Amino acid sequence: MIIGKVIGNVVATKKDERLVGYKLLIIQPLDLHDDHVDKAPRVAADIVGAGMGETVLVVEGSSARLALDTSDTPIDAAVVGIVDTMEVQGQ
Repeated sequence: MIIGKVIGNVVATKKDERLVGYKLLIIQPLDLHDDHVDKAPRVAADIVGAGMGETVLVVEGSSARLALDTSDTPIDAAVVGIVDTMEVQGQ
């Protein structure tokens, strides 16, 4: 599981039919110690209604497919939570 910030949306008018109905977000993973960029952005299917600028929890791989309650949807990442607050080493 990673923590990231929603930095954009993906609009695809032509896509695999199993992706229809899912909002696709661009997520920038964060470094938990200083809230800076950690890795390259990735696309994740949103199942919780996250919005631009929100900090979110993302699962990847088979966990993402389980979050969508399906094993045949072609996704590798899913937003499964919206972070209200974080505490890292007392900060």
